[in-house]
Amino acid sequence: MMDARVDVDLGDRSYPIHIGAGVLARAREWLPADETGRCFAITHPIIARLHGEALERGMAGRPPEVILVPSGERQKSVRRASALWDELLERGADRRSTIIAFGGGVIGDLAGFVAATYMRGVPYVQIPTTLLAQVDSSVGGKVAVNRPGGKNLVGAFYQPRLVIADVGVLATLRARDYREGLAEVVKHAVIADPQLFEWLETHHGEILKREAGILTELVRCNCEIKAGVVRADEREAGFRAILNFGHTAGHAIESVMKYGALRHGEAVSIGMVVASRIGRIRGLTDDRLEGALVDLLAKFGLPTQVPNVSASTILGRMSSDKKSLGGVPRFVLPRALGKMELGCEVPADIVEKALVECGASR
Repeated sequence: MMDARVDVDLGDRSYPIHIGAGVLARAREWLPADETGRCFAITHPIIARLHGEALERGMAGRPPEVILVPSGERQKSVRRASALWDELLERGADRRSTIIAFGGGVIGDLAGFVAATYMRGVPYVQIPTTLLAQVDSSVGGKVAVNRPGGKNLVGAFYQPRLVIADVGVLATLRARDYREGLAEVVKHAVIADPQLFEWLETHHGEILKREAGILTELVRCNCEIKAGVVRADEREAGFRAILNFGHTAGHAIESVMKYGALRHGEAVSIGMVVASRIGRIRGLTDDRLEGALVDLLAKFGLPTQVPNVSASTILGRMSSDKKSLGGVPRFVLPRALGKMELGCEVPADIVEKALVECGASR
C-alpha cells in the first residue's frame, strides 16, 4: 500500500497525519514553516539510538536539538516537566521554537504538555514510535502528566501541528510493546467499526508479523476513527468519552500496579473485558460480544484477566479518576459492536462483582 494521509479537521487547529513506511525521511518537508525557529526533539535514549539518525536525515538543514528523558511511565510527572522547562530556557528556546515529541505515548503526553505550557504554548509535532501512539495517543491533542492519585490528572487539550507515523519504526519494537498497541486498535473496532473488528479477526496473523502494507492500512483506519471522534468533540464535552472504553478500570488497575507490572495497553485490554462484564451484569452486553472480544484480545496475546489484587482497592482508585463524578465511576459500556452507552454510573457492588468475576480478589 502507498503512503496514507488523514486530516484532523479542527478549523485553525487542523493538522495532517502522514502514515507509511519511511515517511520519517520527509519530516523536514512537513514541519511548521518558520525557518528561523529552532527544533527540540524530546525523546529517550533507546529511541535516540535506534532512530535518531533517521530523524536527523529527515530534518536535513534543520537538525533538532535532542533532549533525553529516561523511559517509563513515571517520567510523566510535574517534576520531569519542570526539568524540561528549565532545560528549554537554558538552551534559549523561544516562542518560535518547535518541540518534537519523538517516542511512544509517555513521551508524546509529556512533550505535548511541556509544549502546551512553555511560554504559554509553542508549536509541537508528534512523531510516534510505538503502535499505541500511532493509532491513538498522538492524535487528538490530549496532553498530560500523572499525579500520585491517578493517571493524566494534570493536562490540557493542545493540538499538534503535524503527526508523522512511520510504520517502519515498529519493526524495532519488542513483541510486548507492539502487542499493547493492539488493545487500542481493538477498542476502536468495538466502539466504531464492526467491519474493522471482523478484519482484525481475519488478519490477526499478518498484523502480528508487522508487514508494512498491512500496518499502514491498520494505522490509517484507526487514525480515521480517532480523527472523526475528535472532530465531533475536541474537548470531550460528551461524545469523545466513547474513547474511554476500557480506560475506567484500566487506568485504576494500571495505577494500583504502580505502572510497572502492566503496560497501558495491557491494562486497557483488561479494562475492556471488565466493562463488557459490567454490561452483561446490567443486561446491556450480549454474551457473544464479550466472548468475541476476549477471543480477539487473546489472539493478539493481550491479557483478559484482572490481576489478583483487591477489587475494593481497584474500586477505590476509580473514585479519584477524572472520569468519575462525585466519586462515582462512569463507564463506557458496549451494547453491540459500534453501539456504546456513554457516561454510565455503575453502583459499586456491580463494579466489584465484575472485577471479581474477571479475576480480582475479594
